[in-house]
Amino acid sequence: MAELKRELANRHVQLIAIGGTIGTGLFLGSGRAIEKAGPSIMFTYLIVGIAVFFVMRALGELLLSKAGYQSFTDIAEDYLGPKAAFVTGWTYWFCWIMTAMADVIAVGVYVQYWFDIPQWVPAVICLIILLGLNLLTVKSFGELEFWFALIKVITILALIGLGIVLLVLGFKTDAGAVTVRNLWQHGGVFPNGITGFLFSFQMVVFAYVGVELVGVSAAETADPEKNIPSAINKIPLRILFFYVGALFVLLCVNPWTQLSPAESPFVRTFSLVGIPIAAGIINFVVLTSAASACNSGMFSTSRILYNLSRKDQASGQFGKLNKNHVPANSLFVSTLVISAGALLSKLVPEQAFGIVTTVSAICFIWVWGVVLVCHIKYKKNRPDLQAASKFKAPFTPAVNYIVLALFAAILVIMLIAEETRPALLFTPVWFILLFILYSVRSRKQKSSQEIIINTEAGNQI
Repeated sequence: MAELKRELANRHVQLIAIGGTIGTGLFLGSGRAIEKAGPSIMFTYLIVGIAVFFVMRALGELLLSKAGYQSFTDIAEDYLGPKAAFVTGWTYWFCWIMTAMADVIAVGVYVQYWFDIPQWVPAVICLIILLGLNLLTVKSFGELEFWFALIKVITILALIGLGIVLLVLGFKTDAGAVTVRNLWQHGGVFPNGITGFLFSFQMVVFAYVGVELVGVSAAETADPEKNIPSAINKIPLRILFFYVGALFVLLCVNPWTQLSPAESPFVRTFSLVGIPIAAGIINFVVLTSAASACNSGMFSTSRILYNLSRKDQASGQFGKLNKNHVPANSLFVSTLVISAGALLSKLVPEQAFGIVTTVSAICFIWVWGVVLVCHIKYKKNRPDLQAASKFKAPFTPAVNYIVLALFAAILVIMLIAEETRPALLFTPVWFILLFILYSVRSRKQKSSQEIIINTEAGNQI
């Protein structure tokens, strides 16, 4: 049977990991988060970033503990059973569907910076282009993500470098002086109190979705034992630099009160410098960032459907590869569902981004939580594998319980917040449907097996 090719080199994996930690959640979503938390948003990004790092260390150890692991479903099935694997696999697919929807919506928002056209038009064009590129070899995906991620990295480096220069020179913009005092001069570090700080967690969780993509790409990584630990261990530095560092500069250049949740604070910052072309260039960069994140979403959803099919948890049609060893059927179906994001941006353009990011964040909390629970059971039930591990997750299992408690607290916050409550109350419907589908599918499979057994027994007689 045709298999996925291991064509992702170390540089691809490293940049996919970076690309997974820099996306629409930072470039666009940070404006919404800053509106709620003010300068304290830096603490939110730091807290969630640390939690995600421990999730990734647990995932890394699990992936490398057994040859043949290709996805979360493999791990969940081993430690939590087939029902958990079914629910987690399909939920992870749904996570990335919602994330990719957010990204195509963001593409529409960014294009409106130049052209007064409906958001859904550029969203559809983006999906068609990315579909064509994803139908090529996985190496093509790796190359595309490599360059997309490189653009993001250069942009943030430029922002941080520019901010440092402006701070040293005491530069003045239309928003006022560029100074560290902007962090506390406009209502303090927690201008909206602890409530605003807590309500920012939803968007920050969404900002980190995709960091685990390095795990999804394990099946197509040339040297997972080397590349995956290397990519995961660099996550803390990237969090401090790309998130906390970038936000520190943004908030020094712009008083948080001057930033609009409807636009990218990165575009706003460069426009304040007084170089007319700078804002346009940065808007192009954040546009490519959204396209990159959508590209990652299409890649991951197609591979998830492929793995679900191979596990007999989805139609066998999703397990077929084209001549380039790409799961084309899975890719087509996932792209079709993602296109609903374009429809949503047409129907409710103001609320679309907030709806899909909240649902995405909730589902990712489930998936990350499953990883932590599986790691707890792995340490308890497979001490032989844990003892032989060359990439042991630190401070476990205690840190697993702490992070799970944090995720539970974030869900409670989402329930309290009026903006995120509807999406939180809707999301359980997805899980109820999955449990029903699993029960129906299990009964059908059991009946089919009984028919086969009875037929074989009859033939023997």
